[in-house]
Amino acid sequence: MKGRTVALIIVLLLIAGAVWYIESQKPDIPESEPTITPTLRGGALESTSPKVQMTLDEKAKKYPVAPDFIPTGEWINSEPLTIAGLRGKVVLVDFWTYSCINCIRTLPYLTSWDAKYRDAGLVIVGSHTPEFEFEKDIENVKRAMEKHGIAYPVFQDNEFRTWRAYRNQYWPHKYLVDIDGFIRFDHIGEGGYVETEELIQELLKERMQRMGEVMDVEKPITTPEDVQEVDFGKIRTPELYFGYAFRRHAGGNEEGYPPEKTVEYLEPKNRGVNIPYMEGTWNNQEDFMQLEIGTGKVYLTYNAKSVNIVASSDAGSTVEVLVDGVLVDANAGSDVVDGSVSVADERLYNVVMSDDYEPHELELRISGKGFRIYTFTFG
Repeated sequence: MKGRTVALIIVLLLIAGAVWYIESQKPDIPESEPTITPTLRGGALESTSPKVQMTLDEKAKKYPVAPDFIPTGEWINSEPLTIAGLRGKVVLVDFWTYSCINCIRTLPYLTSWDAKYRDAGLVIVGSHTPEFEFEKDIENVKRAMEKHGIAYPVFQDNEFRTWRAYRNQYWPHKYLVDIDGFIRFDHIGEGGYVETEELIQELLKERMQRMGEVMDVEKPITTPEDVQEVDFGKIRTPELYFGYAFRRHAGGNEEGYPPEKTVEYLEPKNRGVNIPYMEGTWNNQEDFMQLEIGTGKVYLTYNAKSVNIVASSDAGSTVEVLVDGVLVDANAGSDVVDGSVSVADERLYNVVMSDDYEPHELELRISGKGFRIYTFTFG
């Protein structure tokens, strides 16, 4: 009996020794991860707001996951990117098209944010989704990007696949995506620049904490120079399209606008407000009207401070710009030289830039067969 007891004790001691050895080989894991508190040069980093301290589960309950890019055209300034491949970055997705005046007025902010925050983890991706057929041409897009100093990645969404994935309906429309791929903010149209940049900084702080990095992201809010200030409450004239598929107004000419037909338009005698009128021989195409003889005119009484046309001419055309019967001078747009605009490339041309939003009569006197006009836009 005594021998059995001694043997049992020896067995128990061997088991206890084995358990001790196994436990001694496990890594020492703390009960909770230590808190990393990065600091900035010259002082402590301010604590981030509760919005950026959410868990993944909390984010998933509150914010949608950003759809991936589905380009139907080339990438510019970058190899193809994906939302999944950009995890760990803060991503700003901008839906734009290069002849849209509202998009153009946002570009100084986007290019500034790209320069200021790229090294801190911001990636701006432009989804260039064309409104007009000519905006599908990659060379046109490249020229526009060079003109506006766009260095961030842009891809062509010629078939609107990414547009539909985001359920988008507007130019411009910006989506701000955090490091986990959630859409934290979006903004339609112009404006909202301070709010957007403040959230960019906030999401970059979240990234910095997660990555254990230290960098200055609290930079002064962007205030670009030479950006046109627009009081949208004072603009009384809506965007006016030409072409039978795009036209949203009845037009003023008594001769009408039969699709795919060439019509000779006589000088209109009585003209209403915010209605374009033609003079000369014009052909009505899907998204533009084209001058079929050497000279023609377009008339419009409008309420706005600035007037733009989206136009083109393969052979080159000259457009004299008259406001209230006088060749423009002090109120000439940025594309006007000595009262005239030289139209060639398919793009937006600024023809009037005045100091007031009062009603004025615009007359465009066109010389050069093949001139095409797509739309009037205002500011």
